Amino acid sequence: MLAPNQTREAPSLLLPQPSCLPPEPVNILLRRRHLLSSSTAAFTISFNVSFTTSLSVSEPVASAGGLFQMPPPRLVNRYFLVRAGESEFESMGIINTNPVAKTSVDSGLSERGKKQAIKAAFDLKEIGACDKGCWIWPAITQRAYQTAEIIASVNGVTRSYIVPEYSFLDARGLGAYEGKNLESVSEVYASDGVSPNIKPPPIDVGTPNESVADVFVRVTQLMSILETQYSGDTVVIVSPDSDNLTVLQAGLIGLDLRRHRDLLFAPGEVRFVDPSDIPTYKQPASAVYKCSKNPPNCN
Repeated sequence: MLAPNQTREAPSLLLPQPSCLPPEPVNILLRRRHLLSSSTAAFTISFNVSFTTSLSVSEPVASAGGLFQMPPPRLVNRYFLVRAGESEFESMGIINTNPVAKTSVDSGLSERGKKQAIKAAFDLKEIGACDKGCWIWPAITQRAYQTAEIIASVNGVTRSYIVPEYSFLDARGLGAYEGKNLESVSEVYASDGVSPNIKPPPIDVGTPNESVADVFVRVTQLMSILETQYSGDTVVIVSPDSDNLTVLQAGLIGLDLRRHRDLLFAPGEVRFVDPSDIPTYKQPASAVYKCSKNPPNCN
């Protein structure tokens, strides 16, 4: 008999433990935004997992191609580069590259910018860029996304084929030049011509101060994603500014990054990714940029 306040404990059973537990299923979730999370370090992750069941893989992950290299030996997709139409800020002659304001109304298309975006859309239609379907990758910046919507409407592309890019296509951060007159950006380009590693002066309001090399890292990461995510497709890249596109095109054709400004994109300009598509009047005399002795270090 048990006392009123006593309870019976279940006997403890010692079960034999298996010598080897079956492996847990591996679910590797690669998010588009975190495919390449660092611009300064390369991470090699080795997975040594014993599988007891066969996995059905429709496509090889990243085609085992590793990081995208500039200039690339080949491209698996065809690309069209489009600069968004003029923004309200640009129409007022003001530099605005703070990412906080990229979805504001003033970052949207001005009246002239809307006309430029429409022209870009019809330029793409005329050359048949999306005749067999295309993906449109705009920056989330207001003017770029609005331009993408106009391109989609004119070319019969549904919204499901518009893929907003949240950081790799942000307008180049110009630091202390934020809020200044657009004409002052010439000072930044003068520094770019000396070294791709020179950054604009910093500012404490949250606007990045990016060098050409910083932009190069971003657009290389973007191309790595596009080249692994698609195959044999047409991709229309819509950037809010020219620098993303000039640095990207310079990298793709092997042009010295200090010369990226020679490939300037006007608002609403469309360009196919091909060295022969560079307008004659914008072609540099030489892809080789010889460094002067003053300053001695212009790497």
